Amino acid sequence: MSTEKIILGIDPGTMIMGYGLILQKNKDLDMIRMGVLKLNMFDNQALKLKRIFERVLEIIDEYHPDELAIEAPFYGKNVQSMLKLGRAQGVAMAAALYRGIPIFEYSPRKIKQSITGNGAASKEQVYLMLQKIVRFAEIPDYLDATDAIAAAVCHSFQHDFGDVDTHKVKIPRGKKSYNSWASFLENNPDKKL
Repeated sequence: MSTEKIILGIDPGTMIMGYGLILQKNKDLDMIRMGVLKLNMFDNQALKLKRIFERVLEIIDEYHPDELAIEAPFYGKNVQSMLKLGRAQGVAMAAALYRGIPIFEYSPRKIKQSITGNGAASKEQVYLMLQKIVRFAEIPDYLDATDAIAAAVCHSFQHDFGDVDTHKVKIPRGKKSYNSWASFLENNPDKKL
């Protein structure tokens, strides 16, 4: 039985957002497209977020991915940068949710480990391994595009081997867990806006 799905990978950013799409056919992976969204022409953070949302919707509507794999923001010394990156990730996720696409989040370390076997690998090492895995010859102008492909490939590997180790929200003991926002609201009508 043949299984086939399209995975959209996103490397969120407030100056450059990388995106990439792969086709998983059984255990074979092929790159469909990769690219970047440049946001440096916007000096307003809200306009950047609006453009990210619009572009992710455009990509989804054109390629109809089955799942979204996105890189989680990593903790750094600059809290403002992390906040901006988290917002960029959030609007990309909102666009996918708006189109009903399941989201899987992976840490940068998990993605690098999955692709190269080394969680501290450089962007260049990830790029070189991806050339072998998804067989592409083009050299992107920005490695943000290959980082997005790496997120998609990481998701494929994790899902393929039944070891989906995504970032999960921890529920305090004794609390009920929910598998969707709709089921949460159904059981908590007082939380509706």
